[in-house]
Amino acid sequence: MEAIEPALKAKGFAVRSGAAMRARLGAAWSGWAEFAASWNDLGEDRHMADGGRYRRRRYAVFDVTGSGIVRAPHQPHYQAKTYNRLNGGLDRWFDPVTPEIGDHPIIQALIRELARIFAGLVPGDGRTGWHVELHQFRIEANEDAVGRPTPEGVHRDGVDGAFVMLVHRRNVSSGVTQIFDTHGASLGEFTLGDAGDSVFLDDARVFHGVTPIAPVDPAKPAIRDVLVITFTGSPV
Repeated sequence: MEAIEPALKAKGFAVRSGAAMRARLGAAWSGWAEFAASWNDLGEDRHMADGGRYRRRRYAVFDVTGSGIVRAPHQPHYQAKTYNRLNGGLDRWFDPVTPEIGDHPIIQALIRELARIFAGLVPGDGRTGWHVELHQFRIEANEDAVGRPTPEGVHRDGVDGAFVMLVHRRNVSSGVTQIFDTHGASLGEFTLGDAGDSVFLDDARVFHGVTPIAPVDPAKPAIRDVLVITFTGSPV
């Protein structure tokens, strides 16, 4: 199984196919159908400063230490304006990720694996724990309105490591992921097209964004579902 860490070290990001992620997650992947179906039950994001009604989401926070993974009490999501010029600077409350999804083998396996992969991003003596934020996103578009997967534009998240996995993509045109260095030079672009397609990001070294989506068939809605998990190092 190809390691993620060398690409993260060399380029600041790594892309893996859905097939590679299925192999990496092993038995946990057997629960994919009910996992993916949970994206059909996301509440509307009511904090969009652009007035958009194209994003749905749920949110959860976990603490990860050598003792294991513990879900933290439900809390608001906060980003400084430095990192989110559209919606930053305020506490944003979202519907919580359901207990069934927070405890799901796919989520638990991903958090364990990502904690290991991202360990090399944080300097120190190996005693770093993790503040983990998990987001379920659905971006919708129709013939009258585009959907913006990253309405804040090309950005960093203000974390140590970030992970994005495609869950579902239907009737979508565009939605291209773009990666840039800290000077704005392009490092590459690609489309997450199949279930499980994923990108791993060293957030201190790269910026990322996703182009707006629109329907391929204007008579039908377009839907792009992703899982985003971010890791910020914290003292154990």
